[in-house]
Amino acid sequence: MSPFYMNKETLEKYDVAGPRYTSYPTAPQWSDAVNADVYASALTSFGCNDKTLSLYVHIPFCEQLCYFCACNKVIRANDPKVGDEFLDHLFKEIDMVAGLLERRKLIRQLHWGGGTPTYLSEAQIERMFNKIQSVFDIDFNEEIAIEIDPRNVTQNKLKVLRKLGFNRISMGVQDFDAKVQDDINRVQPFEQVAQVHQWCRELKFESVNYDLIYGLPYQTRDTFKKTVDLVVGLRPDRIALYSFAYVPWLSKPQNKFNLEAIALHDEKLDIFIQSRENLLAHGYQTIAMDHFALTTDEMARAFNEGKLHRNFMGYTLKPADEYIGVGPSAIGFIEKTYVQNIKVLPEYYAMTAAGHLPIERGKQLNQDDQVRQWVINSLMCQFQVDKKLFFDTFGYEFEDYFLEEGEHIDDCIQDGLIYENSQYIKVTDLGKIFIRNVCMGFDFYLKAKDGQKRFSRTV
Repeated sequence: MSPFYMNKETLEKYDVAGPRYTSYPTAPQWSDAVNADVYASALTSFGCNDKTLSLYVHIPFCEQLCYFCACNKVIRANDPKVGDEFLDHLFKEIDMVAGLLERRKLIRQLHWGGGTPTYLSEAQIERMFNKIQSVFDIDFNEEIAIEIDPRNVTQNKLKVLRKLGFNRISMGVQDFDAKVQDDINRVQPFEQVAQVHQWCRELKFESVNYDLIYGLPYQTRDTFKKTVDLVVGLRPDRIALYSFAYVPWLSKPQNKFNLEAIALHDEKLDIFIQSRENLLAHGYQTIAMDHFALTTDEMARAFNEGKLHRNFMGYTLKPADEYIGVGPSAIGFIEKTYVQNIKVLPEYYAMTAAGHLPIERGKQLNQDDQVRQWVINSLMCQFQVDKKLFFDTFGYEFEDYFLEEGEHIDDCIQDGLIYENSQYIKVTDLGKIFIRNVCMGFDFYLKAKDGQKRFSRTV
């Protein structure tokens, strides 16, 4: 039985398009006003201080197209020449960034994502890691993570990763149901994932993370329960349970899906609630919006201690002060400025070859952006807003600053999403399901006409 009650009217009210808030302001608000010159200035400023660094590297290649995926990717048959050409251009960008910093920064979090980072060969992986080490210092006691594809990663490639110092593995599982896998064009039997999982345990990676997606075509409560049962049997340290983002205007392959086969509204929410309860019953703790972790995992400890953060790498422990992204479409945030690289691979190659920082767009945060970013991050990561901490940070009384948001706060209280007293706003169990909706009321830019049209639905 669900620990909270939700009527159909509440579901319909909050099942709307809305941001995932991996950033605030969200990406649709960014513009080319933040260009290579702005980024260069931010890098120079960052190089003059002692702040530490989180580095994200985007490797865009996949051998096969997954129809559900809206990430920036390039489909290529496995060919060493593809990886070599990419690394040549990526290293040019790394050298430009390092040159503007003018000092060896300490990396306290390193994440390789994609695409499929393990598209690269063992030699190319070592070459890239050595390049990063040649211009940055890496703290090997912190999180060094990589996303892998269980369909093509080998035991030897995992050994190379572990030897280099990677300590966290994240793999896309999505769903074990054969019909679902066939429809999304990602076939990977349970036995294949179990084998990769065993290799990771034998190599003593400190944390193994699975990504699951609910709401995919042909999923039902019964079929997805079988997937979750199999997952908890393998006992990964962390599980990300993502809502399928149906955004065919951004990801054309999603037009292949039979809309009648996609669970919507209350049916999709039922799948999530059942999965959530299943994970909680098997020793996992809810971590913010859509993550779960064993209580022994450091992410669970960070959440319990109020130290969890959120960015484009997802929920993070944020051991570093700022983060930089390299590679096509990669995103960084330094000196209160978001920057994103150009997405199109040939254009990325052309710009790096010409010695230009491959910046496409970004956003410099004003004071109001910073205030609202703080509140939204608090809600997304701690499920609460500490009003005294807000005052100590910004010098404003919470009620005075968000006077215009009072009606939204009252609505959330009336619908059972939050409760409020003189010290805190705290999110209820029901509110955790609709945390994106709670945050949307504090989003200045959503007040604009058509502000919600570019996002996936919150349920």
